[in-house]
Amino acid sequence: MIPLHNPSDALRPTAIALGSFDGLHRGHRRVIAAVVPPEPTPAEAAATGQAAAQPIPTVVSFWPHPREVLHGEPRLRLDLPTEKLEALEPLGIRQLVLVPFDRALAALAPEAFVEQVLVDQLQARRIAVGDNFRFGAGRCGDAAELARLGARHGIAVTVLPMLFDGAERVSSSRIRRALAAGRISEARRLLERPYRFSGLVVRGRGLGRGLGWPTANLAVDGRKFLPQEGVYAALAWLESGEPGMACGEAMAAVMNLGPQPTVDPLAASAVEVHLLDRQIELVGASLRVEPIQLLRQQQRFASLEALSAQIGADVAAARQLLSALQGSPLAAGIGMGETPADEGGDAPQQQDA
Repeated sequence: MIPLHNPSDALRPTAIALGSFDGLHRGHRRVIAAVVPPEPTPAEAAATGQAAAQPIPTVVSFWPHPREVLHGEPRLRLDLPTEKLEALEPLGIRQLVLVPFDRALAALAPEAFVEQVLVDQLQARRIAVGDNFRFGAGRCGDAAELARLGARHGIAVTVLPMLFDGAERVSSSRIRRALAAGRISEARRLLERPYRFSGLVVRGRGLGRGLGWPTANLAVDGRKFLPQEGVYAALAWLESGEPGMACGEAMAAVMNLGPQPTVDPLAASAVEVHLLDRQIELVGASLRVEPIQLLRQQQRFASLEALSAQIGADVAAARQLLSALQGSPLAAGIGMGETPADEGGDAPQQQDA
């Protein structure tokens, strides 16, 4: 795993892709590629003898989001920092640097930001940004200003144009809109990778087990952007758990995201995952989930029997959909067992998302 640093701890000198990069969609990856040189052959490295002195390919972002600090607006993330590390590694990035964003940093003029952060702290040699990049007090600096200031300090600045998909540019906001509408395939297409999230399985009240459909209840980081509430066909992976657990195996699942209008209308929103035909004790384990397709909106049923029957229909629909995906690049290696069992409870508690 590549390291996560603040500016004072960063490896230097650097070649910087600068921006928020939330979601690391294909437009972001084009900016990042501009600071990642091709790997030299052993002969080339030996000939120059300077491989260790080359700038370190680095992504630099801000944490927390500037709008959280300046306007008090909560900003849920498509990728949390640890998730971003995992996505950056195959792109050739050697480190992720998060610049602590506060009002003092926000007050810096563009020239001061370049000198204090990019030159003094990070020893930037190359910088790449998108052409909508803004920085400095009041967002008064733009990509052209960054290029001008960079030239003053001997820093090569590359400005990449926005990437369009149809008539609209590819953006994190567009991906959030797709997820908020339950359009998972559109979000996946714009990201050019799966949308996933993780959570710790916590013990619940056993309501799902009482209905015959045991669920694992996930405590998800409240800073993570989650899709539209509803019932989804999904894939799930164990990220950690007891020795002997099949970590890394994709398992077919049904996910319920939202409150429990039939069982407990006053309950908070929850993420509940029922593994199809699996017998695994999951409490205390970390589970990663990938919603594949929205099956239906949440609804209130007249009785628990009607709710249980609908869950059975949801499971059948998810099984059919996910079985059709077996062997495809989207869901290669999906595993389905044979015996349904308790996966760890279904308490109606999830961090607010």
